[in-house]
Amino acid sequence: MASIKYNPNGQKGKITYNSDIVSGIVVLSLRETEGIELVPSKSNGIKLCFEKEGVFVDISVIAHYGYNVPELAYSIQQTIKQMVEAMTKYKIAKVDVHVQGVVFPEHKETPEHAEEVRAEDEAKNA
Repeated sequence: MASIKYNPNGQKGKITYNSDIVSGIVVLSLRETEGIELVPSKSNGIKLCFEKEGVFVDISVIAHYGYNVPELAYSIQQTIKQMVEAMTKYKIAKVDVHVQGVVFPEHKETPEHAEEVRAEDEAKNA
């Protein structure tokens, strides 16, 4: 369990965040990022390390075909940093993004398209 002391307006007490809450915020920020999927695993490809300097986040994702990978990684870093810092008062020290693969769109042939392809093939063979 991670904890942080936070005294708004000089009040005494301590606010404690479970690391699962921070992980949930990270998952939420990843789902808001267009062009990626979470890695299908128990941890969703997320590793958190709470240190004195802040929270170190290690993310593994799968990119969708057609998206610029460096732009996706930068977007992930910025979104995680903004959301975690706004919702928990933790500081994000570092976000490492690992792109594990690329998902290509499935090419489904429609009946009309299949007929056009067959007609073109027949014309070439004739």
